[in-house]
Amino acid sequence: MAEVIRMPKMSDTMEEGVIAEWHKKVGDKIKSGEIIAEVETDKATMDLESYYDGTLLYIGVNKGDAVPIDGIMAVVGAEGEDYKSLLEGGSTNGAANAESSAEPAKEEAKPASAPAVETVTPEPAKKPAAAAPAEKINAVVVRMPKMSDTMEEGTLVGWQKKVGDKVKSGDILAEVETDKATMELEAYEDGTLLYIGIKDGESVPVDGIIAVIGEEGANVEALLARENGEGGAGVENIDATDEGKAAPAAESGSNGADKTVSVADSGDRIKASPLAKRLADEKGIDLSQVGGSGDNGRIVKRDVDEFKPAAAAAAAKTEAPAQAAQAPAKTEQQPAAAPATGAPASGDFTDTPISQMRKTIARRLSDSLFTAPHFYVTMEINMDKAMALRPQLNEVSPAKISFNDMVIKACAVALKQHPAVNSAWLGDKIRRYNYVNIGVAVAVDEGLLVPVIRDADKKTLSTISGEVKDLAGKAKDKKLQPKDWEGNTFSISNLGMFGVDEFTAIINPPDSCILAIGAIKKVAAFKEDGTVYPQNIMKVTLSADHRVVDGALGAQFLLTVKKLLEEPMSMLV
Repeated sequence: MAEVIRMPKMSDTMEEGVIAEWHKKVGDKIKSGEIIAEVETDKATMDLESYYDGTLLYIGVNKGDAVPIDGIMAVVGAEGEDYKSLLEGGSTNGAANAESSAEPAKEEAKPASAPAVETVTPEPAKKPAAAAPAEKINAVVVRMPKMSDTMEEGTLVGWQKKVGDKVKSGDILAEVETDKATMELEAYEDGTLLYIGIKDGESVPVDGIIAVIGEEGANVEALLARENGEGGAGVENIDATDEGKAAPAAESGSNGADKTVSVADSGDRIKASPLAKRLADEKGIDLSQVGGSGDNGRIVKRDVDEFKPAAAAAAAKTEAPAQAAQAPAKTEQQPAAAPATGAPASGDFTDTPISQMRKTIARRLSDSLFTAPHFYVTMEINMDKAMALRPQLNEVSPAKISFNDMVIKACAVALKQHPAVNSAWLGDKIRRYNYVNIGVAVAVDEGLLVPVIRDADKKTLSTISGEVKDLAGKAKDKKLQPKDWEGNTFSISNLGMFGVDEFTAIINPPDSCILAIGAIKKVAAFKEDGTVYPQNIMKVTLSADHRVVDGALGAQFLLTVKKLLEEPMSMLV
C-alpha cells in the first residue's frame, strides 16, 4: 500500500521547511531509515528519513521550494501502484515532479510523518463503520513532536494538566525529556483534555499519540481507532473522567495476552522505527517475530528491548510442530547455563535507567567512531604570551576571558583560513560552510551537551566569553533550546581544567573535526647555549574525519591555531 510522506515538524518553532536537496528520485528503491532529502528549517538543515520500504512513486516539491508542516512531499509504495487517490484534496505546495505535476492531489488519511498536533475530521461517506455516518469528531490528537534533530523518542517527565481540564492554545500540557534537555510541551488547540495516552516516566517515539483535546463528549474512541487503524493498535493507558469518553482501542484478551499487534500479519512489509531496526540487527532478532505496540502495530524500541525469543518460539508451536519440539530444549538449557555466569547476588549492584541524553550520546558517538575514519594530530603550543595578555584583557573586558575563549577565537579565525576543515561529510557530497559555528562541549550530570557559538570568527573575546557562560548555565539547568545546540560546523572539548595533559575526542556529527584541549603545564625548555628556562605548554589534539580532511590539511590547520595562540594579538586586530 502506498504511503504519503509529509513535511514533519522538526523543531518546536518550525512552521515550514525548504527542500535543500533530494537524495532520491522518482523510481528509486528506498528502505526505511534511508535519507531521502535534506530539509532546511528555521534552526538548521536536517536529514529527512523514509519510514517505509518501497519505490519512490511521486515527488511533489522541487529543490528550493517551501512546504508547510504536514504538506505532502512524496509518495512511497509498490512499483506501478496507483497512488492518485492518496493525493486528492492535498497540496504539494511547490512545483510537482515532471512525471506527476498534472495528477490530481489527494489527501492521505495516515501521514508518514505527522505534525505534532493534527486535526482529524473523518469522511463519513467513506466509512460505514461503528460511528454515526454523519458524525464529526470535534477533537484533535496531540503527538510527540520532534524537539531536536537527533530526537527519536521523548520521556514524559510530568503532566501539567489532567483529563477534564480546560486547555487553551499556548498552555503547557507537560514536560518532556529529550536527548538534549527537558522541554515544555505546549497545546496548539483550545478545548478540553479528553485523553492522556502515557503516564509519567514513559517514553514515546516521535509522532506517537500522547493526548486528545476537543469538545466535551467527543467520540475519542472513534478518533483513536481512526488514527491507529482498524483495530486501534498501540492505544494504551486511556485516562478519562467519564466512562465511554475514552477507551482503549485495543484490549488484551481474558487470558491477559499482550496488547501488541504482530507485524507478521500486517502484510509483507515490516513496519518498524529505524532505531528498532538497528537494535534488532545488533541483537540478531527477526523483526517478523516481534509484536509492535506503536501506531498501526509499528515496532518501536521498547518492543525490541522486551522481546523474548523463547516466548516467540512457544507462540509458533501450534503452526510448526517440528520446530516446536526443538524450542523447549533451547529454553530448558538457558536456565541451566545461568549459574555458570556467576551473576552477582541481589544488592551487589545498582541498575540505573538510561536517560534519553545518554542513549543519544551512545548512539551518535558510536556511529561517529565506527563510521567516520578518525585520525589524530597532536601539537604543543607555547602559551606564555597568551598567559601574559589575558590579565590585560580582563582589565577592560566586561566578561572574564578564559583560555578556552581564546582557543575558540583562534579556531574560528583558523577555520576561515582553512575552509576545507569547516566542512561535513554528507554521503554523496562534502558540504563546505561559509559561516563558522563553534560547538563547545559542556559536561552535565547526565552526559554531554554541545551548545553553539554562532559566527565565532566575527565576535570579540568578551562576547564569546559571555555566550559560553550563558549557554553553559542553560545546559546545566536543562534550559537549552534547539537553536542553542543546532548548526555547529566545528567542535571543541576541553579537559584541561581537570588536569588532563592530552586526550583524543570523538568527532561530533555532522562536523568533520573536533579539537581536544589539555591543561597548561610548566615544563623545562632549553636555549641554544643549554640554559634551562620555564615554558608554559598546552597540548591540543585534532580528531579529523579522513573522508573530508587529509593529514596534511589537518596539520596545516593546527599550525595556524598554534601561531594565533602563540601570538594572540594577531587574532585581535
